[in-house]
Amino acid sequence: MTALPRLVHVGSVVVDIVMHVPAFPERGGDVLATRSEITPGGGLNVMVSARRQGCPVAYAGLCGTGPFGDMTRKELENNGIELLQGTYEGADTGYDVALVDPAGERSFATSLGAESRLDTEHLERIEIFPGDVVYVSGYGLIAQHNGPALAGWLPKVDPLARVIVDPGPLVADIADEVLRPVYQRADWWSCNQREATLSTGIQAPVEAAVALAGETGRAGVIVRTGPAGCVLVEAGRPPLLVPGNRVSTVDTNGAGDAHVGAFVAGLLAGLGSYEAVRRANAVAALAVTRYGPATAPAAAEVDAFLAGI
Repeated sequence: MTALPRLVHVGSVVVDIVMHVPAFPERGGDVLATRSEITPGGGLNVMVSARRQGCPVAYAGLCGTGPFGDMTRKELENNGIELLQGTYEGADTGYDVALVDPAGERSFATSLGAESRLDTEHLERIEIFPGDVVYVSGYGLIAQHNGPALAGWLPKVDPLARVIVDPGPLVADIADEVLRPVYQRADWWSCNQREATLSTGIQAPVEAAVALAGETGRAGVIVRTGPAGCVLVEAGRPPLLVPGNRVSTVDTNGAGDAHVGAFVAGLLAGLGSYEAVRRANAVAALAVTRYGPATAPAAAEVDAFLAGI
């Protein structure tokens, strides 16, 4: 029996130490958090979003040995996500500190761990089937081990599998020799407006999306513009604006991840790109109305939300 097409995630799951603060502290200062939590995040948010839309998901990254690694593995298993690698011995899973301001905007500081030790040997264990979607994160591309390994492995991925890249906020720090082959293999490039500007030097999201489409070898491009929605660019077609959904935002942590996961789930369910982005916009809108990183809604809730628009 042929396996159903999956989202295969080769990015990183880390633990989020999240603190909601009334304001960011001044240099050398301190501030008391109004609420806080410690929970697996990073790439988990993408995978949970896809799973809640009914998509089969496999994690091909690494989990470490230690309390954060144990927490990460348990959360992946609880969400029905298949683990494709064994435990990495010798380091715990990494973590980030996320400060969330009253408007729901967040800023991060990240400490890399076992998830940043993915190498060619690990990647060559993964069997990618035609129809699968392989997810790549900029956090992986910037890592000393993961980046070169992914850049060498991606061009060998089955051409009937699609590759989606989310370059992340550190895109400007990814080495060109890593980024170039990733651009050329990407079928989809999904980023926010800030990341698009960092990549192209262009402030306007439509023009930045068009420029990114020119950089990539096979890709459609999505530039997320917050509550306004997204710019969608595909080869041979004019740019499209896919409208967003106005909601009361309390926490934007993981919203972009929720969007990418839902978009992949839409593609694997057979939706066209516009409808997949429209559904992803709804998932991200619902996610930001809740506290926490992995707050993507279930499929039935998204259906009801879209029916009410």
